[in-house]
Amino acid sequence: MVVKEFEGKTEKEAIDRAIEELGLDRNEIDFEIVEAKRPGILFRGGKVKIRVHMSEESVEVEDGEEDAQAGPAARGAERAEGGGRSPGGEPDGEFEARIVEYTRELLALMGFDADVVVNFREDRRLGLDIEAEGSAILIGKQGKTLEALQFIVNLAAGRMDGQSTRIVLDTQDYRSRRERSLVRMANQVAEQVRRNRDSQLLEALNPFERRLIHTALARHGDIETVSEGDGLYKRIRVIWRGK
Repeated sequence: MVVKEFEGKTEKEAIDRAIEELGLDRNEIDFEIVEAKRPGILFRGGKVKIRVHMSEESVEVEDGEEDAQAGPAARGAERAEGGGRSPGGEPDGEFEARIVEYTRELLALMGFDADVVVNFREDRRLGLDIEAEGSAILIGKQGKTLEALQFIVNLAAGRMDGQSTRIVLDTQDYRSRRERSLVRMANQVAEQVRRNRDSQLLEALNPFERRLIHTALARHGDIETVSEGDGLYKRIRVIWRGK
């Protein structure tokens, strides 16, 4: 995994810089916001820093395999022809059938009698929904068991699919419920920090969850968020900095 950082006055500007330098499309960038500052009296210009995570294969393509991957304009045209997210259901094609069967067999080895169906399809993203009893055990504390399972499935998918399709696993609509819960919690913490005029450190979160928090609190003009720690799971500090 290769990591690069980009800055801009807004999140959009930082993402646009990443897109321009890396030659990737917006939907292909896996990024996290590591710092977000709103304009204020003491800090006149906004500042957003993002960290982009790329696979080694993406870097190799960027460094010269022009024929292996079309540019952003070409990929945008391809999506226009094929559409965006499409509903799931039964597997469509050999790759989907193989990864669904792999996930089902992996769950069986874990002791789950589960059915796996396609939840959605996007460009280079495939959502799989797991239907099984004992979903709370499968999700694990803060979704870490589900994240670990998703990591294993994505390793297998990388060996099956030359296009590096990302697999997103879900069960019992956990991810949507988790997102709503995190945003609600972030706004509550922001109110506490505002009342006490101090800072508060949140629980360790994965990159996607941290991105949700940074984005949710970026609209608060007197609140700043900064990621702290190393590794995949980091903590966000919510800081009151005044109007």
